[in-house]
Order: sequence, then structure tokens, then C-alpha cells
Amino acid sequence: MRRSGGRPHRRSSAARFASVAIALLLVSVGVTGAGAARVAGAAKDEVTILAGAPSALDPAIQGDIDSARVGAQLFETLTAIDPSLTVRPALAESWDVLDGGRRIVFHLRPGLTFSDGSPLGGADVVRSWLRIIDPKRRSPLASLMTDVTGANEYLHGQSADPSSVGLRGESTSVEVRLTRPAADFPAIVSSPTFGVVPARIDTDASALAAGSGFVASGAYRLSAVTPTEVTLAANDRYWAGRPAIGTVHLLTALGGKSPVQVFDDGGLDYTPIGEDDAGWIRFDTTLGPALRSVPSASVAYYGFDTSRPPFSDLRVRQAFAWAVNWKRIVQLGSGSASIPATSMVPPGIPGRSAADFSPKHDPAAARAALAAAGFPGGAGFPTVTVVSAGSADDGAILADLRRELGITVQTETMGFDAYFSRLASDPPAFWSLGWVADYPGPNDFLGLLLSTGSSNDYGRWSSPEFDAAIAAAGAATDPAAVRAAYDRAESIVQDQVPVIPLSYGTGYALSRDGLLGATESGLGILRLAGLAWANP
Repeated sequence: MRRSGGRPHRRSSAARFASVAIALLLVSVGVTGAGAARVAGAAKDEVTILAGAPSALDPAIQGDIDSARVGAQLFETLTAIDPSLTVRPALAESWDVLDGGRRIVFHLRPGLTFSDGSPLGGADVVRSWLRIIDPKRRSPLASLMTDVTGANEYLHGQSADPSSVGLRGESTSVEVRLTRPAADFPAIVSSPTFGVVPARIDTDASALAAGSGFVASGAYRLSAVTPTEVTLAANDRYWAGRPAIGTVHLLTALGGKSPVQVFDDGGLDYTPIGEDDAGWIRFDTTLGPALRSVPSASVAYYGFDTSRPPFSDLRVRQAFAWAVNWKRIVQLGSGSASIPATSMVPPGIPGRSAADFSPKHDPAAARAALAAAGFPGGAGFPTVTVVSAGSADDGAILADLRRELGITVQTETMGFDAYFSRLASDPPAFWSLGWVADYPGPNDFLGLLLSTGSSNDYGRWSSPEFDAAIAAAGAATDPAAVRAAYDRAESIVQDQVPVIPLSYGTGYALSRDGLLGATESGLGILRLAGLAWANP
């Protein structure tokens, strides 16, 4: 949940949670890491990167991108996504899609262990995944598991028996049974939410907080945490071999200095930067060669609480959608790094349609719809507030609504934690949000965000026709049939307006010369295991 302009993003967006992992962030578990004064890259076994401070390290309770960026290094998943958005083997060396996509069998690599040398097998995977649907502490991304047989019943307390969930783990395999064909499940489990954790993450909180040993399944283990840095140390027992970089310094604060300044001074090897800085850096002879364009499989969008007036009335939602010139606002206000959205699914996602599913700009039709809803010229329309964690586009959007509909919409900005807590428990009538992909598939932006009962359906929208289209997409095996089903789903969203897609983003970064593998996949996560220094 990060992005320039104050708009929050997540590989999935949800409230932050207190947990064992929070204790890890408050207590140093090793030698305190150095700050930004270090000369980055001076030791070729080390790398220094600017990163947001994680709120949780436990994969099952992470809801924000900053936590996912760290957690993905500590807890490995069965599959991984490469920079081309292709699913690759990780802890699983292969998998079989059986019974028409209703059963997936993952074959684990032989000899897997956690960082402490204890064996890692199928039972550890199942235990880790069951924590995602723990009814006492449900994951903000529990909807990623809803296609697993019995997962919904377990999540909602209708069954207390873990064996009722369609997960079976053997020493070298994991079998998943699904309620419908879901051949994309190997991509879904690449999400950091599915990281494999040791049993002690739940049962031995005091030992973890005291620093008596951090047990990881990923390329790195936690070494130290200070108010300005999270330090990671290479896992010598990582399945792919010890990473080339032994120590990673993730700086979470720069003492008020800009990332560009710290990078230029030698204090960072890799850092995200804003579009404004990228604009001049591309012409700078010194920093220009270090500039990188970072793809972002993300969408910024606005949504409505469809369960209560006034936005329970379709005509009101349509009026808001048609009155605003959404594309022009992005083009004029968000800069070259933002692209006007044509659907909820951003470019680069495999299977994305080229059709335009954005709302039409038709102020006359908008006024007619609002009048039909009982508010001619905006008369009698109730007070509405758009709530966000901060969006630079709010002002222009509200100006269009006032000019075209005669409606005055108020604005409210909430702090990060409070905002996502409110979205989950008591969503505002009108709100804005950003979403970074969990895995590269249209369903991550459609079914996960808008299906009936989804934990991420913050607007509480329900459409049997939409749900049927999503189910058809999951059941289809022919790519043309899959796309046709998703097109039906997006057409329903376009007509019913539970949400309005606004823009897609592109990020920028500075990367030190000689740092190899510093390529993001578009999912917002840099895979640290792939980093190496040229000529170390």
C-alpha cells in the first residue's frame, strides 16, 4: 500500500495487523544495522536498498506491499513469478493439473529444509496455508483460498476440522482439491501470502522476540531491526543455494534526506524514486545511466458502498461515473507516469482484454440518471464524503461532480492504518484505493476484488451474473473462452459501476552500476535472491 500521490496500494489492500511479526519489528534480533551513512556497495557481499517499513512479517496476516516485499524474502512459496510474469518453480519443482483443473498436485524439491536445518515438507505447506483461513485471525487475502474445497466453510467457522479443507501434504508433495477448475492456482500460490512458515511462528513468540533464532524458508533470514533499517542475512540452506549477496540492508528511513541525494552520495544501491525526479534525472549525465523504469501491475480506482443509500441505487453510481471525465483528469493531473485506465485489469497481465471497459463520459446522461434517482440537479442529495489515504485526483473529480451534477462532495483523508481498518469494517460511501497484483491474472483484479463475499469487496457489491462470469473464466481451458468470460465480467462492472478504474502506474528507480538482477516483475517485489554484483 504505497504509491506516489498518497494513494495506497497493496499487492492487496487491507488493514495492518498486530502479531508476533510486529514484535519482531520492535525488537532487534541481532547486531544493529548501520544507517544511510554507509557507502553502499563498498562491500560486494552487501547491498543497500530503500524500502518501506513492514508492518508484519507473518505472510498470513500481511496486507500491504511493504510487508510483502520483506516477507517474500524470508518465507518462500511453492512457485515464483519472474520479470516476464511467467510462473516458475520454487519450493515445488513441478506440478500436475488434474481432473480438468479441479485438482493440483505440487511436487516438492527433495531435501528441503528451513534455515535452522529442520526438514520442510508437505505438512508444513498445508499448515502454513491453513493459517490464511484461520477464522480467529483471518488473512486480509483469505479470498485467494476460496476455490479450495472446504476453505470457505473453515474460514467462516462452519467447520472446525482442518481435514475438511482440500489440502493434503505428504513429505514431498501437496495435493489441492478445488471447488471449480482453477488452472491458475499455481500462479496464485506464488503470492507472498502463501509463504511457508515454521510452526514456531505461532507457538514460540517469546523466543522470536528475544532474538533466539529466526527460522526462514526463503533466501534470507531476519538479522536485525532498528527504527531505520531491517537487515537480512543470507540463508545458507536456501533451496537454490546461498544467495550471492550475503547481507541486505533495507533502509526504512533516510533522516529527512531525499532518496536521490542519498543514492548520489553513495548511501543506496537501489531506490525507488518519484516521477518528478525521474523527469530531470533522465537528462543528467551522472545519474541518468542509473535510472530504471519499473513496471507496475497495479490499478488505482474509486469505489462505492453499494449496500447503503445513496450508492445502493445503480442510477446514482452511473451518474457519478458518467459525469466525470476520468481519462482527462489522469492525463492532466497525474503526469506521464500514469496511464488512464480502460478496465480494472492493468496492462501486462496475461489474458487481459484490449477492450475499453471504462465509464463513458456523458454529463447529460449523468444528469438524467441522477434525476431519475430522485435528485434533479442535485436537489436533496445527501452529504457524501470521499475518503482516502490521500489522492491528488480528488479535487478534479469533485469539481466535475459539482459542475455537472450540482453535488458538493466533501473530502476526508485518513491515516494509513485507520483507513484500511475502516474499509474492512465500515466502508465509506465513496472511497479510493490502489491495488498491486498478488499474481499475474485478471481474476486478481476482478474476482478477488468484486466477487460476492470476497474479503476484498469493500463496496459490498453482489452480482450473480458477475460471479457466474468469473466462474466460467476459471472453468474454461481455451484462452479465447477465458477472455470472453472475463470480458463479460468487465462489461457487468462497466454497467453496474461498483468501482471506477482510474489509472495505471509506472514506477522509477535508481540502480547502482554493476548491480545485476535488480529487475522487478511488476508485482512490486524485487527478488533479492537474484541480486549479484558484477566482478565482486
